[in-house]
Amino acid sequence: MSDKASSPGDDAERNRLSGRIARVAQVGANMSGAAVAFGVSRLMGGAETSDARVAAALRDALGRTKGPLMKVAQLLATIPDALPEQYAAELRALQSNAPAMGWPFVQRRMRAELGADWQSRFADFGREAVAAASLGQVHAATARDGRRLAVKLQYPDMASAVEADLGQLRNLMGLLRSVQGAIDPSEVVPEIGARLREELDYARERRAMALYRDLLSVHPEIVVPETLDALSTGRLLVMTWVDGQPILDFRDAPQAVRNTIAVNLFHAWWTPMMTAGVIHGDPHLGNYSVRDGGAGLNLLDFGCIRIFPVRFVAGVVQLYRALDADDREAQRAAYARWGFDSLSDGAMDALNVWARFIYGPLLDDRVRTVADGVAPSEYGRREVFEVRRRLKQHGPVRIPREFIFMDRAAIGLGAAFLHLKAELNFRRLFEESIAGFTEDTLSARQARALDQAGLTFTDPA
Repeated sequence: MSDKASSPGDDAERNRLSGRIARVAQVGANMSGAAVAFGVSRLMGGAETSDARVAAALRDALGRTKGPLMKVAQLLATIPDALPEQYAAELRALQSNAPAMGWPFVQRRMRAELGADWQSRFADFGREAVAAASLGQVHAATARDGRRLAVKLQYPDMASAVEADLGQLRNLMGLLRSVQGAIDPSEVVPEIGARLREELDYARERRAMALYRDLLSVHPEIVVPETLDALSTGRLLVMTWVDGQPILDFRDAPQAVRNTIAVNLFHAWWTPMMTAGVIHGDPHLGNYSVRDGGAGLNLLDFGCIRIFPVRFVAGVVQLYRALDADDREAQRAAYARWGFDSLSDGAMDALNVWARFIYGPLLDDRVRTVADGVAPSEYGRREVFEVRRRLKQHGPVRIPREFIFMDRAAIGLGAAFLHLKAELNFRRLFEESIAGFTEDTLSARQARALDQAGLTFTDPA
């Protein structure tokens, strides 16, 4: 698939010193308040009081921050084990209410991306944004051939803002490290940084959409928007508009309808993973919509597509089979393939608390919910607490990079199943998805799929 060259100055933007310094100054002022609260709380009280005060101070500081760091904070809150629960709960309370930029801004940005005659390339272009977030906003438009379009426009200087905010994230994780006794989060910042930089690359997102259209062609009920490459750049993404309803509109639909939606969600997530080693890494419910009364699913927002090395995907299947067979040495080998090296028996027992929770529905050959009697907002919280408690005695354990977004996406998918109150035989669905799985087959499929979409992947290990 051909890609239009990035806009002039894309490469220079990341290193624009003035933008980065300004961002550090703005965010650093907010973060310094949290650091002061941390020092004072250490003088005044015990660990529990300290954690509560620092967590609240971080929430307040980040609540005054706009742009990538807000996105990072919300992302951290959805990664199991990245933060102690008190901190995660405070960050989950943050809301990204980024106001949309006005029409003069839109005109300047569109002119910079497509030239002075940009409006002539559309039959119609909505002046008001239909959605706005931390990194950009979306406008509705009409193509000259009559197709309805969604136009995703990135805010200026986002690359500079991301680099500056990643520096602040390192400071944030350093601040939290003193209250972390169980988990070593050193891989969190590099992993989040890599994903954020990818999310700014709209040319990569177009290629990811092409990849997903190919991988999900076996499931015609799942729709991925088509991109208009002639109107897209590295910071402008134009795609076909897809109509649909929010998933939560179907919470009270008949059980069969909710189950159908859940099956489509399962296929949208697991089919790309098992056929090309990729996942849609953002579990936000807003990234899906339902059409045809529940029969079809639209998959949206491909900025956070995580490509995994074949060894990691093989570890997913290997751990499933090892847990099913209660084979302890095979479990240890599977963790090693994920990057959990030299685990003590106690540390592996702690990780197995989490693994048996995540894999639980896949190990149970019956129709059931993904977690019986658990509310969506509580999915996995009790298990994370227990893992932390155990690892305080047997840790710390370093979280491998690949594990971070895999775990985050799995929790998001499970919560979606709980919102739908879906009742499925998850084991049979999973067994179908791994039928005939081998590392060699996956390696060949992944190479072919990525090459066809124009994506490259280098295993950091």
